[in-house]
Amino acid sequence: MLTPNVLSIAGTDPTGGAGIQADLKSIAAGGGYGMAVVTALVAQNTRGVRAVHIPEAGFLRAQLDAVSDDVRIDAVKIGMLANVEVITTVTEWLQAVRGDAGSDREGPTLAAFPVILDPVMIAASGDPLLAPEAVAALRALLPLADLVTPNLHELAALTAEAVAGSWSEALAQGARLAAASRVRVLVKGGHLAGAAAPDALVAPDGTVTEFPGARIATPHTHGTGCSLSAGIAARLARAPGDWAGAVARSRAWLRESLAAADQLRVGGGSGPLHHFFGLWERGGLDTAPSPATIRAEWWDGIAAIRADTEALGFIRTLADGTLDRAHFLEYVVQDSIYLRAYARVLARLSEIAPSPEEQGFWARSAHAAIMGELELHRARLGDADDRAGAAPLPSATTNGYVNHLLAASTRGYAEAVAAVLPCFWMYADLGARLVNGDIDARARSAQHPYAEWIATYDNAEFAADTETAIGYVTAAAAAATPEIRERMWRAFAAAAGWEREFFGQTPAR
Repeated sequence: MLTPNVLSIAGTDPTGGAGIQADLKSIAAGGGYGMAVVTALVAQNTRGVRAVHIPEAGFLRAQLDAVSDDVRIDAVKIGMLANVEVITTVTEWLQAVRGDAGSDREGPTLAAFPVILDPVMIAASGDPLLAPEAVAALRALLPLADLVTPNLHELAALTAEAVAGSWSEALAQGARLAAASRVRVLVKGGHLAGAAAPDALVAPDGTVTEFPGARIATPHTHGTGCSLSAGIAARLARAPGDWAGAVARSRAWLRESLAAADQLRVGGGSGPLHHFFGLWERGGLDTAPSPATIRAEWWDGIAAIRADTEALGFIRTLADGTLDRAHFLEYVVQDSIYLRAYARVLARLSEIAPSPEEQGFWARSAHAAIMGELELHRARLGDADDRAGAAPLPSATTNGYVNHLLAASTRGYAEAVAAVLPCFWMYADLGARLVNGDIDARARSAQHPYAEWIATYDNAEFAADTETAIGYVTAAAAAATPEIRERMWRAFAAAAGWEREFFGQTPAR
């Protein structure tokens, strides 16, 4: 889906804990693209408000129009509206831009996008933030909202009643406000006494969805109301109409962020919640590399191993045609043994692969390895087996390489595919260099004693499979966490080392 565009219409907080600054963080944490229209410039910190500057209403409308004339709006969160003129300007803009799109809620509200209103009227201390005439104008704005999220003091002011002293009283007030204004009300119990901090979503028809929760012990709750309402707007924009789900997911994120608030050191008063704590913990801070970047870094990372492999006597004498026949046959014997085990590892990858396409690819690769091993026996190992008089035994190097692959296959798909990749990639690259005469021009001669073997490297199907394998492995590495990506790299690099050792093992005498 497209990333939703969520507009915050609110005042500022230069310390970043509340207002538009908190809204933008909350929207980003909720998976939305945050936009902001400033209603008031507030000089405040964690200890309190010092001064407020309200830009003239014409400039506020110019900001609103600049956004709506150009950008698709998927949700709006409204915060601080400092006076009647500001409230009227926002009301008129909403009426102009929402059109006649219909709504999923009862009542006369026109809804091209949901509107969440956080009525910044009364501070947590109970001190009023709006003049009486502005409170009346804000009540008139309620029918244009889809959800209103007052604290208990604001809920009392909107219903013109005393502040609720219990959760049941708060729910009753919320139900009366929802029915009178035809708006959903999020009743918040955070300001009640006691160990519980419940919330409830009250619909205009009286339906109540409660969200229980224990109080989180922290003094750092600055901007909690701003953050919650903006978080709901972002999640609602991602799942339109899922009001209870948006509230539940936003509360879970908010509680996680509140629990981590003590890890911040912002100001000497009531500090902000830690908006990105969960995201940073789960996702880290490093930018994930692209598959193309991983491809280049990993290939360059084994450059020394590749150079050592090409310089091996086995490869050099294979290329120039002077390789001892017994040495060659010993290599083929070990390759046959290796391929049997390698096919089993590839079959295991097919079992644990995350997609049908990858399952099919690794299964076909396992089959190709089995067929390759049979071909080695039929075409080249008959004489060697006869000489041996018994089934050949794996060398220490073959055992080491196979054991590395088997161990990797027990540690999950990502690490396992990284371990098998060098057998595709290095083999295909080395084969192409042999076929092209890059290592020694004599390898291109039809009279070369190993011409038939070298020709097997010139295989378009294997080259295509190698590209597919590289694509699957680098895509898995790009999507992995940094820790898993590092384990993948180590498995890949170790397997590249074993590939070098395999080509370089000394024949038995």
